[in-house]
Amino acid sequence: MNDGAGEMGTRMTQGLLRLAICLLIHAGVQAQSSQVGNWMMYFGNQPLGRGWNLWNEAQYRNYNAIGDLEQLLLRTGIGKNLTEGNNNLLLGYAFILSEPYLPATGVKRTTSEHRIFQQFITRQSFQRVALQHRYRLEQRFLETGFRSRFRYFLGLNLPLNKSRMDAGAFYLSAYNEIFLHLDKPVFDRVRVYGAGGFVMRRELRLELGVMTQVQESKSRAQVQIAFFNALPFGRH
Repeated sequence: MNDGAGEMGTRMTQGLLRLAICLLIHAGVQAQSSQVGNWMMYFGNQPLGRGWNLWNEAQYRNYNAIGDLEQLLLRTGIGKNLTEGNNNLLLGYAFILSEPYLPATGVKRTTSEHRIFQQFITRQSFQRVALQHRYRLEQRFLETGFRSRFRYFLGLNLPLNKSRMDAGAFYLSAYNEIFLHLDKPVFDRVRVYGAGGFVMRRELRLELGVMTQVQESKSRAQVQIAFFNALPFGRH
């Protein structure tokens, strides 16, 4: 790796970390004046051999700490690495059950969405920093009609007490994701996230963080608990 690439990685890392810290502070301010939600998330990514993988994901999102359901999201897909261990192309499906509150009332309604998506993930490493770029195109079958959306995700993991994301490593995690409609209005939302994590073993890790989501004129903070499982099937 040349000095220029390392310097670029360092600048990107510093920029994302500054952004994450600012949003964490903002989330704390938000918590003083509005309710903070809680998202509990499981991400499974099981290798199937010859570069293929099975993605499986469940997210239980609450308006409060737990018990006031905002959304249940189930997502799965089949992917293939285009190069050894990297550049993953995936086709997937998601089901989303939502319980939004009607405006100015304490009454909920239940809605559902079916979603087909295509995504491409590429990873880079700069010194100790692991970067991930994800490009996702979604076809959303809503109860109110059909919409398409594009999402770009830039995330990083930075181990603190080890040189890599090995067992026993504590690490910082941050991401920024923007959502754009393919029709009008184009802007949908943006998310910024900062967290701390622990690697139990290379295939298993746990994160605790705060994500702030800005949508239209509203912003909301979410505490997030995430478990990542990349164990192959049949391995314990």
